[in-house]
Amino acid sequence: MPHYDLLIIGAGSGNSIIDERHDEWDIAIIEPGEFGGTCLNRGCVPSKMFIYAADQAYMARTNEKFGIETNFVNARWPEIRDRVFNRIDPITESGLDYRISLSNVTVYRNTAQFIDEQTVQTGEDIVTAEQIVIAAGARPEIPKISGLDQVPYLTSDEIMRISDLPSHLVIIGGGFIAVEMAHIFSSFGSEVTIIHRGSHLLRGLDSDISNQITEIYKERFNLLLETEVDDVTYNQNFQLNLSSGETIECDQLLVSTGRIPNTDQLNVSKGKIEIMDTGHIVTNPFLQTSAEGVWAIGDITNPIQLKHLANADARIVGHNLCNPQNLLAVDRSLSPAAVFGYPPIASVGLTEQHAVAEGIPYLVVNRSFADTAYGWAMEDSTSFVKLLADPENRTLLGAHLIGPQSPTLIQQLIQGMTLGQTVDEMGKAQLYIHPALPEVIEQALLEFKMK
Repeated sequence: MPHYDLLIIGAGSGNSIIDERHDEWDIAIIEPGEFGGTCLNRGCVPSKMFIYAADQAYMARTNEKFGIETNFVNARWPEIRDRVFNRIDPITESGLDYRISLSNVTVYRNTAQFIDEQTVQTGEDIVTAEQIVIAAGARPEIPKISGLDQVPYLTSDEIMRISDLPSHLVIIGGGFIAVEMAHIFSSFGSEVTIIHRGSHLLRGLDSDISNQITEIYKERFNLLLETEVDDVTYNQNFQLNLSSGETIECDQLLVSTGRIPNTDQLNVSKGKIEIMDTGHIVTNPFLQTSAEGVWAIGDITNPIQLKHLANADARIVGHNLCNPQNLLAVDRSLSPAAVFGYPPIASVGLTEQHAVAEGIPYLVVNRSFADTAYGWAMEDSTSFVKLLADPENRTLLGAHLIGPQSPTLIQQLIQGMTLGQTVDEMGKAQLYIHPALPEVIEQALLEFKMK
């Protein structure tokens, strides 16, 4: 029975744990799928490459307000798709090949299941290890809809690799995947219908942001809110019967109703690993699980399933494995996120509805992009930044942006929050280039001086 110094289950962010500090360690990696995990192969990296192209297509349709006549003519889907995956697939293969080439690393290409706290079965092999890191990620959650298991629906795992551009794409769900995929396929010429059981898209975000993106998407798509799919059938096309009594037909169906951790596939109870009601693995601040010598990182332990958080977990565990007397703790107090629909959205910290629900005192300002010279240049009428600050110490509690460049604009606010700067320091202690778009951040921060 092979015994290792370190066993890593999952080669997404888990693969990045290994570096020169572990050159003398005997290491095993268990990964039945693609090296690089969800983000590289079927998540944030390919989707953002598609979105960049989709943005160009969308802008070609919307230049009339600038006095420019441009038209969207056609999207050559196979070329768009292959531009993305011809870059990504070789990286995946080279990552696997590199790990296999290392003399101190053994790669197992099967699934993993715990037999006891330090023992894992993978295929026909049974292995043990001094330290185990669980980085097995998450997968799309499939809702219980009558007939769904009998039809060839797609999830985010498959939608970006399809052969042909859909004529009519129906998306079930109202989260970030639904918002991003609607933008992509509509921009390339597909008719898009979104079916969402909630009253707003992106309901976990600040309510003003959620309201705004919902109104914008009502204008762009056939958006069916507070609606559920009763049943679905397939005969060359999909037929969906809805709770509203309406029936919709489409040639492609995307199910994007959330993601669930892969703990149920690992037999974690045999490993005496505690999990939450949601299925996520419970860890302490050092990312240790309830089983001695077992750690967990990324989507399988953090309900906020973001690649930058998983990468931060990997850095912490990489250190802690080598420094058991000097453990680092994870800090998720600031977990920024972005949604790359159109317009894009970025958020960090406290939402207003959370502040109200928890009775947290706050000051709030809203500032439109249209209040800046660059906003005038863009003829922008829907974008804004919303900031919440502590009325006592005047530090920033939350920042929420919707509009062009939002995922970039928010970074200086994240840095200011991390450094503990007040809104006054962030607004006044540096010069903002005029007439660049960050002036909307400056104006919002300076507005706190009146409060």
